[in-house]
Amino acid sequence: MDTVIVNGSLITGDGITFLEKASVRIRGAMIVDVTPYQEASNEGDRIIDAGGSVVLPGIVNAHAHGCIAGPSMPSGSLPLSAEDISYQRNRHLLSGTTTLLNVCGLATPDEIGSSVLAPHALEVHVSTAHTPSSIAAAGISDGAGLSAKHLSATIDDMLARGAKALGEAGGGQTLGGGAQDYRYLPLAIEKATGVAIHPKIARLFKEAVLGRRLDGAAAASNDELDALLARHALDGHLTAEQLRGIVVKTVMPPVHLAMRGLAEIAAQSERVGMAAIFHNAAPTAATLVQLAETYPRARMIAGHSNHPMFLPEEAATTARLLKDRGVTIDVSTLDCVTTRWRNGPENLDHLATEGLIDTLSTDFAGGDWDTILSAIHRMIAKKHMPAPRAVALATGNVAKAIPELAGDRGLIERGKQADIIICDAHNFARVRHVIAKGRLVVEDARIL
Repeated sequence: MDTVIVNGSLITGDGITFLEKASVRIRGAMIVDVTPYQEASNEGDRIIDAGGSVVLPGIVNAHAHGCIAGPSMPSGSLPLSAEDISYQRNRHLLSGTTTLLNVCGLATPDEIGSSVLAPHALEVHVSTAHTPSSIAAAGISDGAGLSAKHLSATIDDMLARGAKALGEAGGGQTLGGGAQDYRYLPLAIEKATGVAIHPKIARLFKEAVLGRRLDGAAAASNDELDALLARHALDGHLTAEQLRGIVVKTVMPPVHLAMRGLAEIAAQSERVGMAAIFHNAAPTAATLVQLAETYPRARMIAGHSNHPMFLPEEAATTARLLKDRGVTIDVSTLDCVTTRWRNGPENLDHLATEGLIDTLSTDFAGGDWDTILSAIHRMIAKKHMPAPRAVALATGNVAKAIPELAGDRGLIERGKQADIIICDAHNFARVRHVIAKGRLVVEDARIL
């Protein structure tokens, strides 16, 4: 069998190692050796010259949405169209992701390769959040994508059929997070007034009525709400009481059930020994700390720990409390690195400078997620951490946290799956080539 040889400077994914002028030898879908730089030794060997670039393991994104043809989000909403799913998959692949965990939680494994979707080089897996309260919360929040097979599914059934983790426990729709800002609240306000509002304004209204923890703490008075409505040209369309009613009716119905769902997922994680991804934000932080104490053998991952409902020091304090209790701290790019449509980088930067990040993902951000490599580039450029450690957040560290998903990849070393990306050395966010399972699938930033 012919060998593919990738020559260049390697960051291996272990968080420590950088190798200059090395060669990665690939045969079939596997890495067979990593050696000092060498030319091809056999006729027919293919050489990929990555001189002037950097060679990394394929990115493992363990918290994403929108890449399967099943119920979307923890709300069990209708699936995205086949065209949108293809678009999302292409974006992930072109940005260096070779393995992705779709954590909507209520889809089934057969909906990864649904007949409506074309085959794709991105390897996609699903998680499971099929517990009674999680399903009930989805039904109250939306549930339009749920059928009898989704409603009757169980954790054990889904794991037997190939689900790689539990969760996402909770979500932006069911726990007052980002999806309320960019989808549900704007739709409700537009229905009531005929006026379309920006998601940042929806978030202001939500937090003014409910507080950042959804507990009513520091809630605005009617006079303050009237002033807020006037500031955003809605004073002729809504009264303070009407705004309060819309926000409460839209955000709060699924919250109690979703919080119970967190406990159910933690208990299941301890029972079955699988990693579980949780919605970590201001409303759920104290509950996650308590669950980590109640279920010490649960393999908890605190998703998007840089959530915008936190203030920066709140995010850091919560991360420390959770890490002290054995929880993996995941952060997400959201749209906070380069897009900044709704969110900024303050929480991400603070957690990075404090050394509190274990893994790095995208989440969804209404489809406006920034790439993982753009966040890695930011961390390196701002000297938050050295390049090997930043790369490990989305490669080797994920393999350690969820070996069921990525135990055979995430590192450039002998015996690992040959998922490799080649990026510009001065800007890791610029992906040139992607090799998935030993096959070149992206060349010169173009899907083959």
